[in-house]
Amino acid sequence: MNKQHIINRFLKYVTIDTESNPDNPAFPSSENQWDLAKVLEKELKEIGMEDVELDENCYIMATLPSNIDYEVPTIGFVAHIDTSPDFTGKNVKPQIHENYDGKDIILNKEQNIVLSPDYFEDLLIYKGETLITTDGTTLLGADDKAGVTEIVSAMEYLIQHPEVKHGKIRICFTPDEEVGKGAHKFDVEKFGAKWAYTMDGSRIGELEYESFNAASAVITVNGRMVHPGYAKGKMVNSMYIAQEVIGGFPALETPETTSKREGFYHLCDLHGEVEKTVLQYIIRDFDKEKFADRKEFVRNLIKELNEKHGNNITLEIKDQYYNMGEKIKPVMHIVDIAEEVMKELNITPIIKAIRGGTDGSQLSYKGLPCPNIFAGGHNFHGRYEFVSAETIVKASEVIVGIAQKVTVNFK
Repeated sequence: MNKQHIINRFLKYVTIDTESNPDNPAFPSSENQWDLAKVLEKELKEIGMEDVELDENCYIMATLPSNIDYEVPTIGFVAHIDTSPDFTGKNVKPQIHENYDGKDIILNKEQNIVLSPDYFEDLLIYKGETLITTDGTTLLGADDKAGVTEIVSAMEYLIQHPEVKHGKIRICFTPDEEVGKGAHKFDVEKFGAKWAYTMDGSRIGELEYESFNAASAVITVNGRMVHPGYAKGKMVNSMYIAQEVIGGFPALETPETTSKREGFYHLCDLHGEVEKTVLQYIIRDFDKEKFADRKEFVRNLIKELNEKHGNNITLEIKDQYYNMGEKIKPVMHIVDIAEEVMKELNITPIIKAIRGGTDGSQLSYKGLPCPNIFAGGHNFHGRYEFVSAETIVKASEVIVGIAQKVTVNFK
């Protein structure tokens, strides 16, 4: 595959702002996601994909027909077009660093923003390769425009190389993954694949078939505003009660204190005034029983504080997605295929649980088992995000290899 061609494609995608909006109930949650969707619709038609469809919800689906004379399962590949609202994705100015030397990368001299292997040791994995970074003022959007690039590039390669045999392949690009809605209006029946892979992982070699169980918890503390000069015995400051809420959570069960298969509670937003304070938490755990216990812990905490303060706290807990391992373990051959392909491409598979979720988490529960494969990006959702161009190429080759492997394993 042509590395420069793939780099150019990636740069085109990341310079289109597609930040999703968690506060907008519309679908998609931001109008600018249509901008990339329309570019992809046009490009997929130009490279020769069939059944290219951009639907009313901003999902793009397309087909690469089989070029063999026997039946094999239809497989799919999925990536998302939106970028995280955690950090701005507007006016992305990607920087190219060829033959990375393993030293600090100055992202922005004026603002003294440096990407250093002292803090981000994964940089050293890619010594000698071409790195693509931000200019320090935005995120990059490798999550998941690297995945989009890889799928389009792999499909283009297969179309241009008919000697490479493959069955029917379906692809889909989803909106609103970063706000937890990427699979909500995904039509699994119309997609028509036996299984699929999301191209939404990080480090080269990652292959993931387990994810968190996930829930959100919105805690609203109601207070009473009275003129401060006459407030004794009358004012109820919701922000002080919110402090008690925060203090009631285990201090060592947060994202910054946990790793591997440990779950956590995460306070991701807090805003308030005397009259009302709203705390937004996410709850995560791999184990189903521990996940249930965590939700019950929050309910009990709020119950205790309501007894103390007079029932002025409300709690709303919503499940977001579940550990996809429960649905993938019965069909582990789909993971085995990806693992075999990586080994054949001299990529060391890193099989681990995702400390997060993908569209595949929800799709697996909608009847489309969907493990996750590396896309190559690191330090997602912030100014230090980067990706290796060589890894984007390798991930594209993995897609091609999986397509080939299916024709062999199911002959």
